[in-house]
Amino acid sequence: MTLAIGQPVPDFSAAATGDTTVNLSALKGRQVVIYFYPKASTPGCTTEGGDFRDRKADFEAANTVILGASRDGIRAQENFKAKQAFNFELISDKDEEICQLFDVIKLKKLYGKEHLGIERSTFLIDAEGKLAREWRGVKVKGHAQEVLEAAQALHAGN
Repeated sequence: MTLAIGQPVPDFSAAATGDTTVNLSALKGRQVVIYFYPKASTPGCTTEGGDFRDRKADFEAANTVILGASRDGIRAQENFKAKQAFNFELISDKDEEICQLFDVIKLKKLYGKEHLGIERSTFLIDAEGKLAREWRGVKVKGHAQEVLEAAQALHAGN
């Protein structure tokens, strides 16, 4: 199943940092940014998370929750969050349920070898739980700002 812009995002429940469980349905009434990154504590993922962290107040002003997600275990996510002082929760999706829902597992090449991994992607879900925007094959530089501007525009339109 592929999610389409304007369609409701199916509810999901996932283990997250801070000993929490994220339920999409519990966030109804708020916009949600969920960004998928390949691996905790790697340079690109650290930069991307920091860019979202540094804009959290602006996202909150636009009634938007930030969530990061990868296939890392909860312990790796907790360490990553603590080390980088992330002020939002990170989802541990070891079983790839949420990755599959958003279709972010892709065949990638590293040092000439092919493997399945997360394609850096971000999704903006509106306050009614519908997919509003998606970014796939993300380049980190300037991305969090672009997502913020989309969240602000969506919020202003409500």
